[in-house]
Order: sequence, then C-alpha cells, then structure tokens
Amino acid sequence: MPDGTPKENHVNLRSWSAGLLAAALFVPTLTACKTDTDSSTDAGSTAPAVPADPKEALLASTKEIQKGNFTFTMAGADFTGGGKVHLPTKSAEIKMGSPESAADEASMDMHLVVKDTDSWVKLDLGPMGDSIPAFKAMKGKYQHLDRTRIKDADELSFDLEDVDPGDSDEMIKTISDVRKTGEGSYEGTLDVSKATDLDAIDAPTVKALGAKAAALPFTAKLDPQGRLTEFAVQVPAAGDNPAQTMKTTYADYGTATEVQAPPAAQVVEASEQTYRMFNN
Repeated sequence: MPDGTPKENHVNLRSWSAGLLAAALFVPTLTACKTDTDSSTDAGSTAPAVPADPKEALLASTKEIQKGNFTFTMAGADFTGGGKVHLPTKSAEIKMGSPESAADEASMDMHLVVKDTDSWVKLDLGPMGDSIPAFKAMKGKYQHLDRTRIKDADELSFDLEDVDPGDSDEMIKTISDVRKTGEGSYEGTLDVSKATDLDAIDAPTVKALGAKAAALPFTAKLDPQGRLTEFAVQVPAAGDNPAQTMKTTYADYGTATEVQAPPAAQVVEASEQTYRMFNN
C-alpha cells in the first residue's frame, strides 16, 4: 500500500467507537479496571431512596455518571476494555482491544489518555503493525495528538462534556418496556430508533437493524444507592456486524483518581499514518 496505512483493518478500528467511544473508542489482555458492582459510600452517609417505578429508577441511576468520577469496563463482539473518568482534573483514559478469541494477526491494542486539552494514544497493531516500519517505530510509544486533526476521528476523542463511554444514559431514555426482576435488577426493551446521537449503536447500525431497533432487549443492575453498575444490550446481527451483547459496567463512583500523563520519555508526536488511519 503506497502510504503503508493498514486500511484493511480500518473498519475494525472504527468499530470500537461503537462499543465506546467508541470509541468506537474503543485488545488482547488489558489492565483490568475494578468491576465490583457494589460501590462503597462515605461512612455515615444515607442512601437515597430508589424510585419504585422501574423506569424512573433507571433514569435516576445515571445521574452519578454525569458527575464524571468513576471507573468502567466495556465489552462487545469485537472489543474489550475499560478505563476511568475524573472530571475534577479534566482527565480520562480508555484501554480498548481485541477479545482473547481474536486471531493474533488481527489483534489490536489502544490506550487513549486525555488531560484537559492534551491527548495521547498508544497503539499496538500486532503482527500487522510490526510489518509496517512507520507503525513498528511507534510501538510502545504514546503519540501526542493534535486535537485539531482528530475532530472527526471518534476513536481518538473523549468528550469531557459527555462522559458516559457506553451511552447508557442515552439508551435508558429510549426504554419502551421495563420490569424489576430482583433487588437492583431490571430487564426490558429499548427503542433505539428514537435516539439521535448514539456512539454505542450508531445511526448506520440502527438503520441496518430496521424494525428490530425498536425492541432491543436489555438488562441493568443498580447498587443499593440506586447507581447504575451494569447495563447490557442484546444487539442482533445487522449488516456486517455480528449479533452481540454490548455491556458496560460502572464502579468507584466518587473515588476514581486523576489520570496521569504518559512519561515524557515515552512520548512522541503522532505520525501522519496515525492521522490517516483514523480520519479516512
């Protein structure tokens, strides 16, 4: 390929943002984020009353997400990952990659770090990347990104104004049917055709789903404080996308820590190939 850009895998990379940020941002083994579904509260605090109405309970469950202080995990057919958000310091990070079932030659890893107006990304494109000098030279390095050149590349962006990586809050707004199945457990259906700006299930996917988009099964779990800890949506096969369960978990509400910038010795400026790969 003339510019050395692995375009044959471009679709796979962009699909992560649909699981993210997608991001679609969204690689073999990753550093695991805490996935406990019971987040602790401050000593002596009183848990707010959880609304008795199931839909109202779920709508209220995402309010803590918007405060931007939590850790999360994400998983779908083509990606696994996680990270954390810490709005008090305007910082966030996402680690995404291929599931363990992916063939070695198709494996990819990405670590995106955001601190205020700065962003860095570390990419490992596996054996495919090692065969291309421009990408092999960047292996193990964090590429400092020019934000003006990635505004159309969702995979390399994290919007600190919209901090929910799994779009759970937006999807919950499309609930068409819901029932409580146990203490803190719910299930029902979503009509995502009513959503206007989802990354997790983007517009082309909704179109490909057709009438099925009006009744996607979901399950949700809340902690004793009524905060969302798990949201999973069953998405049928649509177009080139396989049937999958897209699941996001949330934990450590109010106790996440600041994301640190990469060590200076590991930072280089982003390559032209990186911009081409994500902006095409």
